[in-house]
Amino acid sequence: MSRIDGKIVLITGGASGIGKIMGRMVAEKGASLIIWDIDQGSLDATLLEFRSQFSDVYGYRVDISDPEAVHSMAERVRSEVGNPDILINNAGIVVGRYFHEHAVRDIDRTIDINTKAQMYLALEFLSSMIERNCGHICNVASSAGLISNPKMSVYCASKWASCGWSDSLRIEMEMMGKDVHVTTVTPYYISTGMFDGVRSVIPLLEPAAVAKKIIRGIERNKIFVSMPWSVRFVRFGQGVLPIRFFDWFIGRKLGIYKTMDHFKGRKKEA
Repeated sequence: MSRIDGKIVLITGGASGIGKIMGRMVAEKGASLIIWDIDQGSLDATLLEFRSQFSDVYGYRVDISDPEAVHSMAERVRSEVGNPDILINNAGIVVGRYFHEHAVRDIDRTIDINTKAQMYLALEFLSSMIERNCGHICNVASSAGLISNPKMSVYCASKWASCGWSDSLRIEMEMMGKDVHVTTVTPYYISTGMFDGVRSVIPLLEPAAVAKKIIRGIERNKIFVSMPWSVRFVRFGQGVLPIRFFDWFIGRKLGIYKTMDHFKGRKKEA
């Protein structure tokens, strides 16, 4: 079990959505909370709200896609608060277009934020966890890291990479005999506004329920936290079913391949 009480928890994208909800949850459990976010307005509002209720809350505006900015802010965090015991790589973006409609900047920004930033953060804080032989890294990926989907090809690529790296890191820690745990999170669409316009026969996940399951997964040292439960069978289905049958069942029967047809997303990400 990974205790949260008395620990230092850093959450990226922690000023809104499930990041903010998870921040409140860990603060309620007695953790010192560090929020990283690029949106200064949301960060200020969240800090004002949380500091009226909790004593140890810190906030930093940082562009996690910039490795130099990550390193500089990590140094500041170490100096002002200390090395995080629990790192939750939560921040992410999505561009909902056919691949040929993407600009190079769309590709770079998606991979930089969804994939490379998680690695940048881990590089900054993992060594301390290894030295102390204690720590937990939670990487929020997506069910899109397990299954292909039209109009989110680059997003899928970023999340496939996140899943592969995250679980490889978990195995490395186990092979080294370190008490440093890694949890990979693969949720379905979450109704936070990031996927505004998505239409699905499978209900979108509620942010509070997702946040609660992630925190519980960290506490229980779970390897994967998948939502809903059926996501666990995606890779099994891909392995045993003919690809055309899998496409028919997932794409046509369940309509997954059509979910992004009316995607709008947050205006600043669209």
